[in-house]
Amino acid sequence: MDLLYKISVFLVTIAILVAIHEYGHFWVARRCGVRVLRFCIGFGKPLCSWTDRHGTEFSIAAIPLGGYVKMLDEREGEVPESQLHEAFNRKSTVQRMAVVAAGPLANFLLAIVAYWFLFMAGESGNVPIVDKVEPNSVAAVAGLEQGQEIVAVDGAETPTWQALSFRLLERIGDTGTIRFSVRYPDSDMVYESEGAITSWLSDQEQPDLYGGLGMTLYTPEIPPVVGDVVGGSPADAAGLREGDRVLRADGQLMPLWMNWVDYVRARPQQAIGIEYEREGQLRHTVIVPKLITDQSGQEIGQVGVAVAMPDMPSELVRRFPRGPLEALGEGIVRTGEMSVFMLASLKKMLMGQISPKNLSGPITIANVASDSAKYGLEAYISFLALLSVSLAVLNLLPIPVLDGGHLLFYTVELLAGRPVPEKIQALGYQLGLFLVLSLMLLALYNDFSRL
Repeated sequence: MDLLYKISVFLVTIAILVAIHEYGHFWVARRCGVRVLRFCIGFGKPLCSWTDRHGTEFSIAAIPLGGYVKMLDEREGEVPESQLHEAFNRKSTVQRMAVVAAGPLANFLLAIVAYWFLFMAGESGNVPIVDKVEPNSVAAVAGLEQGQEIVAVDGAETPTWQALSFRLLERIGDTGTIRFSVRYPDSDMVYESEGAITSWLSDQEQPDLYGGLGMTLYTPEIPPVVGDVVGGSPADAAGLREGDRVLRADGQLMPLWMNWVDYVRARPQQAIGIEYEREGQLRHTVIVPKLITDQSGQEIGQVGVAVAMPDMPSELVRRFPRGPLEALGEGIVRTGEMSVFMLASLKKMLMGQISPKNLSGPITIANVASDSAKYGLEAYISFLALLSVSLAVLNLLPIPVLDGGHLLFYTVELLAGRPVPEKIQALGYQLGLFLVLSLMLLALYNDFSRL
């Protein structure tokens, strides 16, 4: 059932992104006077189709991992003389560029609308207060202390955990200094300090941003209450459910969630007797953690449960109510920030500053999409916006076979006054196809290695 749910959410997510992207091409093509022959979501044999009054066939195909808009074009077959004025290849260079660029732009618009919705609904986040600082760490050298609020990183404001995490993500793989602006409780005085980083977290597949600085942020004490159970996991087999509170493990008290986590990690493939509470009743079960290898190569136990996070004190939660226009502006800014972040991350990956293991494929996307949907509509919309920005940015890369590659050829044509020779275009498409397929295989390999 869990697998079916993941597949369903993944297909819906891909269908939304592809439909918006292809509709961008379709809408601008129609307005440029191009005859659109087919608008298809998916590849392969059509499952259903219909034709509108303009003669465009709309269809949904069997392989739902993409889509396309087929336009009238002399390069793909003979065109009746009466329809030559509607052929894509007969349109001006600027019109062809507009049609090609419309797909990624539609994805940017989807992200802006998604963020606008989220900001209209009301954004909130936890105040980033330093809790613990490890000796001789980056945070310690920078002089960060328990109780301080981190108000900015490298001059960019960090009013919430999310904002702080984003600013730290931008520094992954960097060498140099990282600047912190902090203040003490009940004080408006801001202190500046800095720490040194060298290829920061560049070798980590799933970077621990705060651990990489040698600090933790304040959270209330976390009791050992189950928030979610992975289907088919040892916890699921043992009968644990959301809301269960672990009281004892092999007779030992488990006052906090980390006590429970440490106990499980230290006992891979060993039976653990559990005493837990469910709806006021004491229950017992036995659970056998599965053996996994963590990022450091250490063999640990894992049972497949997530914690139910307690609510933060109201004074440590910031809320940002916004009107329609302000929310729209913030949506545009957030989309721009995410686009720049995507490009910077790609550059770092190409330069070896970020591990290529961070590249994800459809399996990881399916897992994250289904998880975000479980956490509610807002979490899912936020992930959808992130994917939409990613799709737009990747499609605009100047790689033949992608929209950006077509735009590159059309830009050369516009400047030179003549099309790029067909032999050069054909060679470019072959190299582009090889590169895209290689990246897809790498992403799939990373996906399977995470299973």
